[in-house]
Amino acid sequence: MRSYLILIMCFLFLIQYFVQQTWLGYVVVILVLAAFFASVKEAKGFPRIIGSIMMGTGMILEFYKGAGINGISEGMLLILPLLCLVTLAPLLSIPLKLGGYFEAIDLLLRNLLHHPKRLFAGITTSLFILSPILSLGSVRLISEFLSDLKLPSAMSAKSYLIGFSSAILWSPYFASVSLVLYYLDMSVGKYILYGIGLSVLSLIIGNMLFALWEKKHPIRHGTAPELPLTEKSRKQLVLLALFVSLLMSFSLAIEYVTKWSMIVIVCIISCILPLLWAVTTKSWSKLLPLLKDYRDHSVPMMNNEIMLFSSAGLLAHAIQGTNLANSVSNLLTVVANQSFLLFALCVIILVVMITYIGIHQIAVIAALAMQLNANQLGISSLSLAMLLLLCWSISTALSPFSGLNLMVCRIVGISGFEAGIRANGVHLTVMAILGLGIIMFIS
Repeated sequence: MRSYLILIMCFLFLIQYFVQQTWLGYVVVILVLAAFFASVKEAKGFPRIIGSIMMGTGMILEFYKGAGINGISEGMLLILPLLCLVTLAPLLSIPLKLGGYFEAIDLLLRNLLHHPKRLFAGITTSLFILSPILSLGSVRLISEFLSDLKLPSAMSAKSYLIGFSSAILWSPYFASVSLVLYYLDMSVGKYILYGIGLSVLSLIIGNMLFALWEKKHPIRHGTAPELPLTEKSRKQLVLLALFVSLLMSFSLAIEYVTKWSMIVIVCIISCILPLLWAVTTKSWSKLLPLLKDYRDHSVPMMNNEIMLFSSAGLLAHAIQGTNLANSVSNLLTVVANQSFLLFALCVIILVVMITYIGIHQIAVIAALAMQLNANQLGISSLSLAMLLLLCWSISTALSPFSGLNLMVCRIVGISGFEAGIRANGVHLTVMAILGLGIIMFIS
């Protein structure tokens, strides 16, 4: 029942985007709140606590500001596109499952087992390509491939966090890029090349640092024979990279022609692509079980995402215009007019500190995106977008309460501090320095 509630919410949002009916907007808001409370009921542990706190605080602030029900509705409608994105984007993985591309990745990584540097590059690159489509499911998938290889925990933590956090910087299929550009009213086409550049730089730095680390900590494996990749597997890997490239290119082309929101474009493509795949390959019999599995298992498993995204989004909207938000915004504006470097460092420290105690990135970065004005700061919207996304990437890897860090810790068996700061602190520091240098040059 909860799956149908969430899916109906998503489809009504897509309809509302085009028809713009006020009454339909209120219906969708009611469905968002219903989905939140249904998810709170099923969620457990810290996400349930922090999600409830953020939602309660957001509602109290809206009434304190005098916005009341209208303010809550506006906050829900602002975050609704991202809820639909994280719900519908996993549908893009269905064609990859039907085409057997995941098996090709499994064979590639196993073939690189005796070459640690190449294996690390293979893991990070695979996550770089798959994460925009599978989100955190990509980490789970790669870890399943490698579960019987007994890799060192430090190597696993480094590869998972570097590969995933790099993808956060560039893909419009991620909530990070979609949210920041959405609130800054900036098209993906103007940003994506810079985002890809930052992401590739992050991968290069991560692999170089791992090569230095591996010299001090040699990795030895058993004597299992190497299995060369078959011609079919090589072809599938090439097709996988081509699939992702065409997906991004097609999305950008639609945005350029229609001027629709990229989030809406991604949601529509996510719904249509599996159907087109089934029609062209005549594989309806294989598609239907995967759609049923998505409905019965994938959507119900999104408790934390639905709960954290909706509560953090409302909190970000509620904070906007408060005395605290205005004071922080005015202070940052003054600092930016004196020194962009000092401003950027203040923003990074602010985001990392708030997210490190458990507040979701959406709450703090969305609040900054809505509150800060690039013109008043004396910088371009592109520079502000790159800075906020750099903060998102760094804080996701560092925070022991981020979904990525929690999953990696559970898979690898180490603490959030070890996975974030100890295993990846040097990489994130170098990336922050170089990233800031590039942003300053662009601004």
